[in-house]
Amino acid sequence: MENLDQISKIVVKVSTSEGSGSGFYIKSKNLIVTNHHVVAGQRFAAIEKQDKSRYTAKVIMIDPRLDVALLEPNVQLENMPDVQITQTNTLQNRDKVLVMGFPYGMSFTITEGIVSSIKQLVGNQDYIQTDSAINPGNSGGPLVSMNGEILGITTSKLENAESMGFAIPIESIPKEFDIFQKNKDKLFSVVCPSCETLIFKQEDFCPNCGQSLNKKFFLESRLNPLAQFVEEALKIIGIDPTATRDGFDYWKFYKGSALIRVFVYKNEFLYVTCPLVVLPKTNLQDIFSYILSSPLEEGFTFGLFSQENTIYLSYRVHLSDIENETFKEEIKNKIGKILKKSDEMDNFLIDKFSCEPSKHSKV
Repeated sequence: MENLDQISKIVVKVSTSEGSGSGFYIKSKNLIVTNHHVVAGQRFAAIEKQDKSRYTAKVIMIDPRLDVALLEPNVQLENMPDVQITQTNTLQNRDKVLVMGFPYGMSFTITEGIVSSIKQLVGNQDYIQTDSAINPGNSGGPLVSMNGEILGITTSKLENAESMGFAIPIESIPKEFDIFQKNKDKLFSVVCPSCETLIFKQEDFCPNCGQSLNKKFFLESRLNPLAQFVEEALKIIGIDPTATRDGFDYWKFYKGSALIRVFVYKNEFLYVTCPLVVLPKTNLQDIFSYILSSPLEEGFTFGLFSQENTIYLSYRVHLSDIENETFKEEIKNKIGKILKKSDEMDNFLIDKFSCEPSKHSKV
């Protein structure tokens, strides 16, 4: 169980402006292993540890044939176990295995299953087949034995097929590390699907073996105008926007202890919202009187989510206003102000009215 606990701690969430998946951190190399399709078209990704801390990681090698990518965090991740990748030949059909990751971008989960086939040929690749529950967001996370060995990288589930998931055998990964050693400057690189040469710029053919190369491997996705606007606003107040990305037109991060979410609602409004606190169990009149006294500046509102008894602080702006040059700078200023107010207000409500921290708070 100790080995399983160690492995579970190295599993991270990998997010981009287009979606999210999972990955795992190899401390000795300061690298995150994930699937290529999780970071396809990206040069950077957001990494979220299970303690909710977020970092930016650089995509430095992709192997589209194997569907593997290597990412380098901008800092050495602290308090992470140094788990080694070991190759094992003892895996058998019907062995119990665990899938670790962040399905649908939710919190870290572990699901159990069995090995259906230790060597299932799909296309031109051999995979480990399992009946473990594999959902979008699990991609890139580890498939783990009950003895605490990483067996593979969870990569896919057949569409409309239940109890059929696949993982890339871990035996492939040490070779990926060897190939990466040739990337001395740690630049974005593509592994040739034929000769495994590293290619650092867009080419129609591999300069080493002449293999034709898919141009999409080298293409970099561009942010849409709204995303550019939001990320410019975050930069102004000193926040690294890449580390906040959590999917398409969605950003998530902490300002102090307050969780901030920025997202588009019904293709009509941009919301900046924060779950501040849980209502106190007594003296509700005092806090409601304060909320109803309109203590916030224009455009900011309190809201109450009754199912959680949680007070939210929000700012809403119509997308058409963002497109208007007259209002752009004012809106950016408002975004900065509500982030500061959220960090102040949760502490104020706890101290003044004996509220409890929101379950989303970073305590």
